[in-house]
Amino acid sequence: MGSTDYLLDTHALIWALTEPRKLSAKARRIVQSLDHRLLASAATAYELAYKHRLGKLPGLDGLLLGYPRHIAELCDEELSIRSNHALAAGQLEWDHRDPFDRLIAAQAIVESLVIITADQALQDFGLVETLW
Repeated sequence: MGSTDYLLDTHALIWALTEPRKLSAKARRIVQSLDHRLLASAATAYELAYKHRLGKLPGLDGLLLGYPRHIAELCDEELSIRSNHALAAGQLEWDHRDPFDRLIAAQAIVESLVIITADQALQDFGLVETLW
């Protein structure tokens, strides 16, 4: 049986890098484990930069400045956004309108990933598997 691959939702990535205590015990175990592949979406980089510029994520200057290094240290891979991800995100039958969540959900579906998230909208969306 193969190992499960995990995709960090944006808040889970922030907490893993800045306040690991905010992660659930399960999420913390996965993030710290070497037995699973851990991925971060390029959509997360966009969401962080966008929301930081709007003032919604104050105090994350260091995270943004060192983002590539932080991702390389925490994750096994940064998942690029490809056209099949974008097309899937746009076609999801889901009332949730957050474009970042839609992209992350689509990537999880296309790539068969489990999303590490506390986001209730993602947890309730039946087409993705989540862990918290």
